[in-house]
Amino acid sequence: MSRNSILKTKSFDFAVRIIKLSKYLKKQHAEYELSNQLLRSGTAIGALIREAEHAESRKDFSHKLNIGLKEANESIYWLELLFATNYITRKMFDSMLMDATALLKMLIASVKTTKKQE
Repeated sequence: MSRNSILKTKSFDFAVRIIKLSKYLKKQHAEYELSNQLLRSGTAIGALIREAEHAESRKDFSHKLNIGLKEANESIYWLELLFATNYITRKMFDSMLMDATALLKMLIASVKTTKKQE
C-alpha cells in the first residue's frame, strides 16, 4: 500500500505541474490544442489512481492502473511534441519528462505486481 500512497502523491503533484504548464502555454504562447491534450492526459493519471483505490475488484483495479499507464505514456508524447515545436524549453521538458517517466515506471511496477497476484 505504501507504493500506492507514493503513486497517489506523485500523480497529484504531476497534475498540478501539468495545470501550471497548460496555463503558461495558453498565456505565453496562445497555444490551446496541445496544452489541452496534455492537460487531459496529465491530470487523468491521478484521477485513475484515485479510482483504483476503490475498485470493485482486483481486475478493475488492474484495469484502472493500466489506463493510467497509457495516460502517462500519452503525456510523455505531448511533452515531446511541445519541446520539438519550441513551446517549452529544454529545462522545462527535462523536468516534466523526469516526473512523467517516474510515474510511468511506478505504474508499470504496480501493474506487474497486480498481475502476479491475480
